Amino acid sequence: MEHNKVDTELQDSYDDQQKWVLDSSTDSKGKIPLRSRTGAWRAALFIIGIEFSERLSYFGISTNLVVYLTTILHQDLKMAVKNANYWSGVTALMPLLGGFIADAYLGRYATVLLATTVYLMGLILLTLSWFIPGLKPCHENMCVEPRKAHEIAFFIAIYLIAIGTGGHKPSLESFGADQFEDGHSQERKMKMSYFNWWNAGLCAGIFTAVTVIVYVEDRIGWGVAGIILTIVMATSFIIFLIGKPFYRYRAPSGSPLTPMLQVFVAAIAKRHLSCPSDSSFLHELTKEEYTKGRLLSSSKNLKFLDKAAVIEDQNENTTTAEKQSTWRLATVTKVEEVKLLINMIPIWFFTLAFGVCATQSGTLFIKQAMIMERQIIGTNFIVPPASLFSLVALSIIITVTIYERVLVPLLIRATGNERGISILQRIGTGMVFSLIAMIIAALIEKKRLDYAKEHPLSAIWLAPQFIVLGIADAFTLVGLQEYFYDQVPDSMRSLGIAFYLSVLGAASFANNLLIVVSDHLAEEISGKGWFGKDLNSSRLDRFYWMLAALTGANMCFFVMVAMKYTYKSVQPSLAVVADRGDDDNVETVTGTNNTSKFT
Repeated sequence: MEHNKVDTELQDSYDDQQKWVLDSSTDSKGKIPLRSRTGAWRAALFIIGIEFSERLSYFGISTNLVVYLTTILHQDLKMAVKNANYWSGVTALMPLLGGFIADAYLGRYATVLLATTVYLMGLILLTLSWFIPGLKPCHENMCVEPRKAHEIAFFIAIYLIAIGTGGHKPSLESFGADQFEDGHSQERKMKMSYFNWWNAGLCAGIFTAVTVIVYVEDRIGWGVAGIILTIVMATSFIIFLIGKPFYRYRAPSGSPLTPMLQVFVAAIAKRHLSCPSDSSFLHELTKEEYTKGRLLSSSKNLKFLDKAAVIEDQNENTTTAEKQSTWRLATVTKVEEVKLLINMIPIWFFTLAFGVCATQSGTLFIKQAMIMERQIIGTNFIVPPASLFSLVALSIIITVTIYERVLVPLLIRATGNERGISILQRIGTGMVFSLIAMIIAALIEKKRLDYAKEHPLSAIWLAPQFIVLGIADAFTLVGLQEYFYDQVPDSMRSLGIAFYLSVLGAASFANNLLIVVSDHLAEEISGKGWFGKDLNSSRLDRFYWMLAALTGANMCFFVMVAMKYTYKSVQPSLAVVADRGDDDNVETVTGTNNTSKFT
């Protein structure tokens, strides 16, 4: 009888898990979502659709930005690259603010709506700056210096786009990942594929931007390109709104900074206490009491913080302990969430070198293409310089597809890891390719300089460095997205994506610093800097060699940090039957550290 009762309870638990989504998310009416009608790929496709249009707009501007600054606004190479890096840096750092607002106050869906509205305002202003007479760049077709009004309108427009991106990127990507429940075996596997296909859709937008949009900008007009981008963005926004009934939503949970501060205050206040050897004696809520995410298991690193969860009087009952101030007693889960964030700091820092390498594809690589031979043999067609960035997008799409369809199944059989390789191994693999890309770039630039006095070198010589950097992006950038979404506390997932984007933002500013410092040191040592007024008077090959050396040294530190890294460990939740046809196979989610336990 007792055995039959347990079987019945397990079956009821399984039925509930299959019918309803039990991860604290809600549907559009604020009720528990029905699995068959919400979330998963039916919802994610709407979200990937608007990401396609956002990347189409962003890269339609960013990849041609250096060209715009040098040809329309007549800035020199160093100033143009600096302005492009400043803008891309601000664009990549703004998600820290947008992610914080989404997680703490507005929620991800509402933040996407607000951010997309601001984004559209920027696109509209950018478009009008080419059609309103007082805002046009010049009175005539050719001019030596653009109007100040156009310059002001242009920078206001692109920084409005930067602000829109700040709310759009972290909220949308994490909102898409929220459509898959971690505690459900099938949806958890879907989520692992989600980040790969998210980047495939993203790269499809990039490819369209650097081929179609860039061609329109170069051959037809920037104003016409602005009209196209505005219409596409507005259309995708409407499609995103249509998908509202299919989404799963998570309510904002308040500022994530307060619980972190509480853990530090409690740990310091109880610094003289000793931690119990058995973590079960530390304070924790029950699964029924904790409704804002998943409970985490205690880890062995940063043990000092565990003192925040030490119950000062072990004779107190559970109810008395729970009534203590959160500034004096924290739960194990809150302590572990703080540990997760602290552990991310070195990973974030040692991926900056990769970000600096990735920055070159949208700035200096494009500038190189501008002065190289780009005419297709046998035709009068001249390839726009920014269109070479399509090689990066194509490389990412092909690499991600091969990785997802071929490498992952092979690696799963070889390693037993459900991801194939760990997230940090994937990130490190991409760093190796970024090092190779910088070596190739240095060799090609030296060859270009040797030929520059005789005749321009064909731009096809730049293809290898674009392609290899695209392979690096497919490993490291996708890995960083998955890492920062997966390893942050559940309540901070928008901020997690923002942390990933901030790597690229900080790398843009670091790139500017490296340009200034290396140029100054070269001038001090040899009397001539590496960055002149044009590329033929510059020595980009030496700059690329320097980046290769920095990347190589950085990889050594990254490997040391990655080898000691402890992944998030989630306490077992509801049992999920992996195969309905075999009652003996019950999968229990034990964490996101690439392991699963079958009992």
